[in-house]
Amino acid sequence: MAYEHVSGPIGPERMDVLHSILAATVSNTARGKGRKAEPKDFLPKWDQGAKRQPADWQQMLATVKTMNRRMGGTNLQEGDGHGDPGRTPRIDRHRH
Repeated sequence: MAYEHVSGPIGPERMDVLHSILAATVSNTARGKGRKAEPKDFLPKWDQGAKRQPADWQQMLATVKTMNRRMGGTNLQEGDGHGDPGRTPRIDRHRH
């Protein structure tokens, strides 16, 4: 969903344009006199977030941590006493 939000729909190229033409046609048949609908009235605006200022790295990290927590992931950056954060903990084979 995130990819489609930025780059447009996955599937046949520009099917969104064809559907917006169809929607404008149907709308105009049911409309009285006045301004006619145009296909651009029904065309989704992709990547509206691009106009915003980019977030700094602390905001991005906080967003990723939140998403990870909501999906039930674990945070290997918060050391768990097993050495280097971000690495898989070593199994001690000599421990009884």
